[in-house]
Amino acid sequence: MKARLQNGDIAELLLQAAAEHDGHRRLALERASKEAWRWSEEAADVAASGRALTTLRSVGPWVAEQIEGWIEAPPPVPEPDPTHRNFLTFAQVVAVVAADPTWLSAPHGDLQMHTTDSDGHLELPDMVDAARAAGLAFASITDHSESLKIAHGQDAVRLKDQGVRIETLNERFAGSGFRVLRSIEMDVFEDGSGDMDPAVLAELDLVLGAFHSKLRSREDVTERYLAALRNPDVQVLAHPTTRMFGRRAGLIADWPRVFAEAARLGKAVELDATPRRQDLPVDLARIAVAEGVQWFSMGSDAHYAEELENLPFAMATAILAGVPRDRVIAYRTADEVVAWASALREAA
Repeated sequence: MKARLQNGDIAELLLQAAAEHDGHRRLALERASKEAWRWSEEAADVAASGRALTTLRSVGPWVAEQIEGWIEAPPPVPEPDPTHRNFLTFAQVVAVVAADPTWLSAPHGDLQMHTTDSDGHLELPDMVDAARAAGLAFASITDHSESLKIAHGQDAVRLKDQGVRIETLNERFAGSGFRVLRSIEMDVFEDGSGDMDPAVLAELDLVLGAFHSKLRSREDVTERYLAALRNPDVQVLAHPTTRMFGRRAGLIADWPRVFAEAARLGKAVELDATPRRQDLPVDLARIAVAEGVQWFSMGSDAHYAEELENLPFAMATAILAGVPRDRVIAYRTADEVVAWASALREAA
């Protein structure tokens, strides 16, 4: 018996079919392929329930007919492009988290989000209000650092001003239990150095280090990762592989060696919940667990308020990879996260 098609399989079949058509049919197939990753239910379940596949976003009658035929008689699924591999569909995420809903109900924070102080689309107070409305226990504001000009990265003066505004917000929240962390997503260069003065970073609650250059290299860049982890100012390695759905497959490294170094240093690796990132992916998160990584970070990487809802992608990755919830620092209290980062600095 052939395996049941999942939405990711259907997305690839739709993309393959699009290449065989022109005009409006090609566009319809391409749109449906993109949306298949976002459907909250498996198309096969919708069909089995007797509901019309046209209830799925971007599925018209003709596209529904194609999908119904594949569900009834599953064809060979084409090998996905490298930039599509090991991504979870939204339907998979929903099912995985529904099987262990305590990941949603347990108090947790969000350790990566952006505001108009860099490339976000909400001003600081509005993003913080959105985080509170989303039920988060705390929020870490991680606008970009100064070398990332394309993202309107902050220099030391702007970062200090943001810190003052964050403290004002925290005074407003006093007694509520909610806290905003003063953080940054710092650009880390090939030699492991960052683009901000260590004295400036020492005033922050948390520092995420991330790569933003030479992201399409097909060479082994293990040493680049080791250098970044050894940077004493970095506590979290953000969206580690740098992959992006449909755009780049991610950097190549000796991942067991990278994760072993993160474990040795007590650094955290991020589970970035952006659907088009999902970074770390499940297969690498499993390796991180096997290599003894003690801490994982979890962030929506939100640039809009609605993107705060992406955290279940990171939760599903953690569940499937066997990451214990008590090793995800977003499930610690804000005070515990700050103390953890401070202890790493002192030990460096």
